[in-house]
Amino acid sequence: MKVAYEKIVMHSPLAVLRNAGYSPFTDPQSGESSFVLKLTSEFYPRFHLYVHEKRDDVVLSLHLDQKKASYGTDHMHSGEYEGLIIEKEMRRIDGWVKFVESENEEVDERALGVDAKKEKKPWWKMW
Repeated sequence: MKVAYEKIVMHSPLAVLRNAGYSPFTDPQSGESSFVLKLTSEFYPRFHLYVHEKRDDVVLSLHLDQKKASYGTDHMHSGEYEGLIIEKEMRRIDGWVKFVESENEEVDERALGVDAKKEKKPWWKMW
């Protein structure tokens, strides 16, 4: 599943994904960088997310790896690219995008000297 965000909304994908529990991962064979969220103490199953930064957008590409690829270098493995589980995880990530953005807005307001007397919402009430 792919979702695109404008860079003004998601200017720090690393901050968002770390807050969401993802760890940076570099494939030892291809050298490609991505992020993973392990679902158990084992390496699989895991959510696997690629971040592609374009000129004005950040594109997140998410899938669920069920097990290690067993077909050489091809991408043929037990992965889910759509469905309820993927949609729920993408909604969870979207919540973190909104939370990190609201935190950045508060920091910007304080840096500008704006007296922000609005109530700060806890992270679980952001979405």
